[in-house]
Amino acid sequence: MTFFDHPQEIPVVLLEEFPGNRRLFLKREDLIHPQVSGNKWRKLKYNFKYALDQGYQGVITFGGAFSNHIHATAAAGYYCGVPTVGLIRGELPPSLNPTLRDARNWGMKLQTLSREQYRQKQDIDFLEELHRQYPGYWVIPEGGTNLWALQGCREMVGDLDFHYWCISCGTGGTLAGLAGALSAETHLLGFPALKRGGFLEGEIIKLIDQTLYPACCWQLMLDYHFGGYAKISEELLDFIRDFKKRYRIQLDPVYTGKMLWGVFDLLNKSFFPKNVDILAVHSGGLQGIKGIREKYGKNVI
Repeated sequence: MTFFDHPQEIPVVLLEEFPGNRRLFLKREDLIHPQVSGNKWRKLKYNFKYALDQGYQGVITFGGAFSNHIHATAAAGYYCGVPTVGLIRGELPPSLNPTLRDARNWGMKLQTLSREQYRQKQDIDFLEELHRQYPGYWVIPEGGTNLWALQGCREMVGDLDFHYWCISCGTGGTLAGLAGALSAETHLLGFPALKRGGFLEGEIIKLIDQTLYPACCWQLMLDYHFGGYAKISEELLDFIRDFKKRYRIQLDPVYTGKMLWGVFDLLNKSFFPKNVDILAVHSGGLQGIKGIREKYGKNVI
């Protein structure tokens, strides 16, 4: 049995019933693994299986200094016995933050790229030079989003049947994978964690087209980013603390916390029709709590 064999059944819990027989459920993808959780486990599963099956010598990927993807890739490499390299946007701080400390402790080699170099990470010349520098390494894009990742995210659906699915969005890969796995009658709502996240629509359409699967009805909800990626407010932190007190479930402040704040806001505004079951996905990312604490001096827990 390998690290990426299918995990135990993921719990789906009823959070609350709202007026009009609107029921809100939460899929606990965060429970897959303490370090490689949620959509990161799903995205990395087939990337690592492919790298191992094809005899690659290691895995190389990209991310910011607080990246969930960098953290999860380093942990996955440690548990799979696969060397990893993280190309980090910008300069490393004099003292590594919790995300990068964990990554280094799991054996990931950290290498910085200037912001100008980082913008070239998809260019052919850049990738050819990367392959010369790290021959025999499988390259996973930023956020883990590629066709292997979409295949893993599709498996999140299983035999679940809900009227609405709600998911937080970074690169849009998780939404693209789900969109091709859900029935045509299902409504899929994506909540970008990025300011001006509307650009993701085009990226998601390209990804869905590559899968050749017909997509369900999906849309992006652009008003719940709280100022942008990794931006927070006291209102958001109060919501996360209250959520934990009411349901005994910890949310992260970068992705799932914002998404669920948006879902509750839409419920209170009667966005959802009557007599529907709504499933929100807890996509993990709890390691980001330490980064928020260090960056802003705010205690989320």
